Amino acid sequence: MLACDFFTVETIRLQTLYVLFFIELETRRVYLAGVTEHPDGTWVVQQARNTVWLLDEREAETDLHCLIRDNDKKFTLSFDAVFECEGINILRTPFQAPNANAYAERWVRTVREECLDHILIWNEAHLLRTLNEFVTYYKTRRPHQGLDQQSPLPRLPSENTGAVSSRRILGAIIHDYFSG
Repeated sequence: MLACDFFTVETIRLQTLYVLFFIELETRRVYLAGVTEHPDGTWVVQQARNTVWLLDEREAETDLHCLIRDNDKKFTLSFDAVFECEGINILRTPFQAPNANAYAERWVRTVREECLDHILIWNEAHLLRTLNEFVTYYKTRRPHQGLDQQSPLPRLPSENTGAVSSRRILGAIIHDYFSG
C-alpha cells in the first residue's frame, strides 16, 4: 500500500510552500514528489506521473495495490487515473479524519520534529535540499520501530569492529553513529 499527502512549510520570508510526498506503508520508504508555492491539479498530476516512474524503477519487494489519500481538491480525477492505469486502487479517507492516513501523518510529524523545527527555511530550493537530505537519512540510516529497528533500505552487514564514528547530517542537527 501507498499513502500520500501534503504538508506546508513557512519560510523566513513568510512564504508558504507545499510539499507532496508518498510513503510505502510496508517498507516506510518515502518519495518526495515535489515542493511548490502554488499547487494546482496540473502540478499534482505531473508529480504523480513522476512518482509512478520512480515506483516502477524500485525493486518490487511489495505489491502496491492501493493508494490512500485524503479528499483535497488538488487530487483530481486525472491524478487518480495516473495510479489506476498502473493497477493501483484509490482509497479516499473520510472527511476530517487524518488518522485514516496515519502513516502519512506520522511521517509529517517525524520530519517536523527531527528536521524542520530546527532549521529556518529560506526558499523552495533550500527546502527541497533539506528534505532530500532528511529523506536519504530516513531511508538509509534511521531506525524504525515498525521494522524491528532497521532502516527501510537495509544496510550492508558490518563486523562492528573499530572505533565508533559520527557523521553529521543537516549541519549537525542529526548525528549518525557507525563503527568502522
